[in-house]
Amino acid sequence: MVNQISVLLVGIGGYGNVYTKNLFHGNHESVFVKGVVDIAPERSKFYQEFKDKNIPIYDSMDQFYQENQADLAIISTPIHLHKEQACLAMEKGSHVLCEKPATANREHLQQMIETRDRTKKKLAIGFNWSFTDSIQSLKQDILAGEFGRPFRMKSLVLWPRNADYFNRTGWAGKKYSPDGEMIFDSVANNATAHFLHHLLYLSGDSIETSAEIDQISAELYRANPIETFDTCAIHLHTKNDVEIVYLASHAIADEHRPKYTLEFEDATITYHPEGERGDIVAKWHDGREKVYEDPENIHSVKLDVMIEAVRNEKQSILCGPEAASAHVNAIFGIHQSVKDIPKFPKHWIAYDEERKLTTVQGLDETLKQCYQQFCLPNDLGVEWSKPGKIVKF
Repeated sequence: MVNQISVLLVGIGGYGNVYTKNLFHGNHESVFVKGVVDIAPERSKFYQEFKDKNIPIYDSMDQFYQENQADLAIISTPIHLHKEQACLAMEKGSHVLCEKPATANREHLQQMIETRDRTKKKLAIGFNWSFTDSIQSLKQDILAGEFGRPFRMKSLVLWPRNADYFNRTGWAGKKYSPDGEMIFDSVANNATAHFLHHLLYLSGDSIETSAEIDQISAELYRANPIETFDTCAIHLHTKNDVEIVYLASHAIADEHRPKYTLEFEDATITYHPEGERGDIVAKWHDGREKVYEDPENIHSVKLDVMIEAVRNEKQSILCGPEAASAHVNAIFGIHQSVKDIPKFPKHWIAYDEERKLTTVQGLDETLKQCYQQFCLPNDLGVEWSKPGKIVKF
């Protein structure tokens, strides 16, 4: 008989709907939702189903833990709440799966690690790809030296996001919460955070760590009326001597699947998906190839891994705070690189009333050119470009 695992869902709107769907309608017969914490649960697509199943709904985690205990707490709440909620759950005896990013505050990340170590609980950060078999296989091959030493990586993510996206919540695009907690919600710290983390994770020296950043510089821009940025071009070097360029924007008209290129001494690895699917292809200089399955369409693996880790103390969680720390440091570094985020010049900006979408003329082509040439817009001499300062770690 498999032990039943009790789950507390903290946040059931937004991405919390994905976890709820997996728990209610996936293959998790030995897992049950013991309670829900959400200040506006009616926003969940599954609100009526929670009611029908008589799952209690609480306004706060304190209320839940006064009456209950849970084996696993899944946290899908705003960025600035992650540390407090994750630490509380671990203090109350729950393992934690916290949605990405871990936090925007480097000190908060350290507190999460210290709480995990003291309580002996497991803490996973939900960067989807890092939990998949294909990415684990790829990283194991990298660590085994199958491709030689990595020396250069680049990624491009062009994902349009309209006014509804930026107005979906009071913290969207904000630097700080009303009580002064760091949010730094942006294209790099939310929707496309996975893909910046991914390059850092693949550069890491062990299966559960990402590469440490040596220095970073950035160009950050905004076309939408937000405090942070909807477009970024990031250039960084890791302490293990990998150079990375990361390019992403919400201020473009057409959506493209994320892509990347990883350059090694003996091989080049590309992820250039077209349509619904795109495998990761490693090509050695001698003509050999190896294919890794597209990780993008598998979003429940992190839940599966965490459930198994709750059952089995020796089970690795694959992507914990150590793996997520490089992304937290990258967000800190780019905001140090560009403290006053510029707006795109008005004459470059267009607004589509029907789509409620703000775009920047020619931005997609500029970022594609940057991807091809492994550079930032200012290196191309683009009119609106402004370089940020270099930040050393």
